[in-house]
Amino acid sequence: MPRVNRRYFDPEGKRFGIPTWPWKLGPPPDELATMRQLKARGLRPGGQPIAGQLGFRTRQREDRFAYLYRVELALPRRPMTAAKWASIHKATRARRICPACKTERDYEIPKRYGVCNDCPGGANEAAAAA
Repeated sequence: MPRVNRRYFDPEGKRFGIPTWPWKLGPPPDELATMRQLKARGLRPGGQPIAGQLGFRTRQREDRFAYLYRVELALPRRPMTAAKWASIHKATRARRICPACKTERDYEIPKRYGVCNDCPGGANEAAAAA
């Protein structure tokens, strides 16, 4: 059984202002769901207010919350249009062009080196030097 932090158990919302449950002990996912759960079902919140939250603590002792939305009020996700696909392809193509040799690669240029693997100072040269 997972360790439960009771500080997040507030189903009435008196402490946090909205109903709050510990991680993995929230309401059933067919009533309230996180953004990822909604996305997996092909839904989106659709402008509805937050109905609750799941509280958890990170390794750095930081309080974090995952918001919950009502599934019955969720709307279907909007399909990708041709214009959106075109903008995504344009952005990813820009990240594949090496600024040094101006050639398009079949991978994204590593930010760490700023140039493709074949240019001086690239990943291949750094690996050979190590």
